[in-house]
Amino acid sequence: MQTNTSTEAAAGASARKVAKAPGIRQTMSDLHIWTGLLAGWLLYAMFLTGTASYFRDEISQWMRPDVPAQLQLADAADLAPRLIATMQTLAPTSTQWGIRLPDARNNTASAFWRDDKRFKRATLDPATAQAIGVRESIGGEFFYRFHFQLHYLPVLWGRWLAGLCGMFMLVAIVSGVITHKKIFIDFFTFRGGKGQRSWLDAHNALSVLGLPFHLMITYTGLITLMLMYMPWGSDAAFKEASQRQAMQTELSAFVRPGQPSGQKAALAPVGGMVEQAQARWGRNGVGSVNVNNPGDASARVIVVRADDARVSTSPQFMMFDGATGQLLQTKDRVGAAAETRGVMYALHLGRFSDYPLRWLYFLVSLAGTAMVGTGLVMWTVKRRARLPDPARPYFGFRLVERLNIAAIAGLSVAMAAFFWGNRLLPAAMADRKVWEVDLLFIVWGATLTYALARPAKRAWIELLWLAAALLVLLPLVNGLTTDRNLMHSIATGDWLFAGFDLTLLAFGGLHALLAMRVKRHKAAVRPVARKSRRAPGTAASGASLDLAPSVTATGPL
Repeated sequence: MQTNTSTEAAAGASARKVAKAPGIRQTMSDLHIWTGLLAGWLLYAMFLTGTASYFRDEISQWMRPDVPAQLQLADAADLAPRLIATMQTLAPTSTQWGIRLPDARNNTASAFWRDDKRFKRATLDPATAQAIGVRESIGGEFFYRFHFQLHYLPVLWGRWLAGLCGMFMLVAIVSGVITHKKIFIDFFTFRGGKGQRSWLDAHNALSVLGLPFHLMITYTGLITLMLMYMPWGSDAAFKEASQRQAMQTELSAFVRPGQPSGQKAALAPVGGMVEQAQARWGRNGVGSVNVNNPGDASARVIVVRADDARVSTSPQFMMFDGATGQLLQTKDRVGAAAETRGVMYALHLGRFSDYPLRWLYFLVSLAGTAMVGTGLVMWTVKRRARLPDPARPYFGFRLVERLNIAAIAGLSVAMAAFFWGNRLLPAAMADRKVWEVDLLFIVWGATLTYALARPAKRAWIELLWLAAALLVLLPLVNGLTTDRNLMHSIATGDWLFAGFDLTLLAFGGLHALLAMRVKRHKAAVRPVARKSRRAPGTAASGASLDLAPSVTATGPL
């Protein structure tokens, strides 16, 4: 009898242990929390700079105010021969020229050429077809490059780290959907002023708002660099150098120059070649013109189709004999795998989109940035309530809290400083574009130092106000340092400059609202049950409870 009782007790204990095992939602919740936190700071920066990259061409134009606004798009068949003539002066001994023609979003042509195994670049004026001296600036290209390869790191290391963060992001999205059983119901619920509950509601709403977009942008971002992350399949399938070159031709319109023949020959009229391409793709269908071995009998002219009007970046080009002008090859399609990759690449970059669709890309991507930011803040909000002494948190919590401040508010300050540097650094300064970027990281590092030295709430408020001031004053700085101020831009129909200044004012106002919201926030006070001392002779079962107020800090909002 006693043995049976012991067996039943053991079985009951075993059943209780099984019952306490975490379920799939709890497991996914832990996975969601920690993948989001460990990669969250880099993901926030990647999301925000990637969001800005949807207007990288417009940012580049704003950062080169000395280049006049483009009033009318030049005809490619007329402009290309004049640009080729300029290249014959700029790089007469080069074995490769490349010219990107101006389009609706770029008011200049850009040229590159190979010289002594290095590539050189120049900006060309469409009106004169001559090289123009513009202030040295990396422009919006910095945000584009940073969002997938970071900075100050070897390119491959940066891309591997960005890819690792992208994988964490994909895991966080999938596990977050599994964790939040009522995520779509909660999307329509927002409870303001409720501390942790408000942060969770905001996080849920921002997540559901662009969930398909977030999945698409994360997955396609990984696909764009899949051959670097997983090269084994292509290495096994394409072992010969010629096979690998053929694979690259399927993915890119870049055609390697062959060996020159050594026999000189004048370049055939390029205008006629461009006209043939226009007849096939439309008047504005030509994106660039590349010339291999110019001045040699083996010269090749590759007219490449623009990818801003099609949902694919798969290469399409027409290749001509440079000496005779004869059409040698027309590439209109690629294999199914390469086309799938081209479509995913185009969906990620959004180059095909017109301005309304690009703004939609921008706003939904901005919501994704806010999703990451609210998730980071919610981690500290949730755990601060459990601290034994919220006024004196342990080191790990304090570090995460300060990193949140620098990663979110500090990055806004740093990006604003980047634009200020573009206007205030001397135009003739050596390595000017390098200093623009260095200034961003110097200011960003300073915000982290500031956040470590100040109380958390004060650091949030002060850095948000600083970001607001820098953004709001930037149009004024632009008006004082250039002749393209906001009023002049509106009056002359220069909507790129006017739109940029108005966007800066809008984001400055947003940061000011956040700063005021943080300042008005008061820590919630909740009653905490505390056992009172038992009077002599009082039975334990009759112990009374007294309530003492306990302050629970809930983060910046």
